[in-house]
Amino acid sequence: MAANDKRIGAALAAATCTLLGNGTPSPAQAADDVNSWDFETALLYYGESDSRVRDISLSALAKRLFEDEKHLDLSLSVDTLTGASPSGAIATGGAQTFTSPSGREVYSTPANEIPLDDTFLDTRVAVSARWTQPFARLYSGSAGASFSTEYDYTHIGADLALSRDFNRRNTTMSAAVAYSQDDIDPVGGAPQALSQMLDVGDLTNRRGAQSKDVMDVLIGMTQVIDRTTLLRINYSFSDSSGYLTDPYKFVSVVDPISGDTLTRSPPSGTQGPGGVYRFESRPDSRTKHGLFLEAKHAFGSKVLDVSYRYMTDDWEIDSQTLDARLRWPLGGVGYLEPHLRYYSQTAADFYRVSLADGEPLPRFASADSRLGDFDAITVGVKFGREMRHGAEWSARIELYRQSADVPDALLIGNQFGRERSLDLNAIIAQISYRFGL
Repeated sequence: MAANDKRIGAALAAATCTLLGNGTPSPAQAADDVNSWDFETALLYYGESDSRVRDISLSALAKRLFEDEKHLDLSLSVDTLTGASPSGAIATGGAQTFTSPSGREVYSTPANEIPLDDTFLDTRVAVSARWTQPFARLYSGSAGASFSTEYDYTHIGADLALSRDFNRRNTTMSAAVAYSQDDIDPVGGAPQALSQMLDVGDLTNRRGAQSKDVMDVLIGMTQVIDRTTLLRINYSFSDSSGYLTDPYKFVSVVDPISGDTLTRSPPSGTQGPGGVYRFESRPDSRTKHGLFLEAKHAFGSKVLDVSYRYMTDDWEIDSQTLDARLRWPLGGVGYLEPHLRYYSQTAADFYRVSLADGEPLPRFASADSRLGDFDAITVGVKFGREMRHGAEWSARIELYRQSADVPDALLIGNQFGRERSLDLNAIIAQISYRFGL
């Protein structure tokens, strides 16, 4: 899920009711919890195969409950990312040399392997705050703000949410809106769209910092069917404008017959790329629509949570997500939660494997595999154990498998006989601890 989806999803979650044991507290419970703090800390590891991207994330959530069901939510997370990421260039029969994003040095990749950029290194710090309170008996509202910073990226955002209960509080209608402004200051500067990769020290095709704006709107309904069943449906709309290109991705320029990357030799005494590559270009706007359906049902003490999400946008990317979790109590003090998730998407209309030399340059082109056709499945399990005084610790382990598909229509000549997709395997592990003060 994108960061914007997470922000507006959190806003809606704060404005809608939950059930199956997690609804509005009774007056006695509320009185006991007033002016108390709840904390949840988590350490997460994400690692891709073949020494690709690795992420170690530490997060902390704090919630303070006040009188009249008012509460304040605070969060802090720190992520450290390292490893190698696909650049967009194709595999060839010989080693390839590229100018680094900074424009100050070169790096090389072996023959017959899809090139990876191993200069990837970043640390992200993110904070957020949200205030939620009921008003006018059947209404509840929340307001939040978020900020995050990376070496080359800064985000600032705000969101508002409103909900109203109907039908003896069995039906809740909710609406949320979020706005963010992100500033992008790529290492070496943002390259001009579809400009050619230049030699070390030549930054004449680079621009200064860029920015983008994102507006998200979400409308939802939560319906209590009976004491054991809840249904939820959400519609989301997202409008992005500004710099939406990835400044570190590029596309190979190839011979229109053989499909091999065109070679070049840097001037004497100069280092630079050994082939011809052009930086990608994406539209400066994107509109997305989404539909989310979720059902929760309690089978005695067991709870099944199943959801489906459909997303479509004007880049011609359509995606579907199926997600299922079953919370299975163990002896009254712990639980197991198996998890299964399936994701599938179609390619953007400007997704290309390469650009044929001599043909007119398209307006938009990207070889980023994240914009291509692929399917992904996640399988895992979570174990939790309740401690004294309401504390709880949990651990989860998940395996992620992504399978990409590159249509033959996008391939030229020798590209048919070489590695052409980057299937991906990853492991996700997390340890969490929740407690109150």
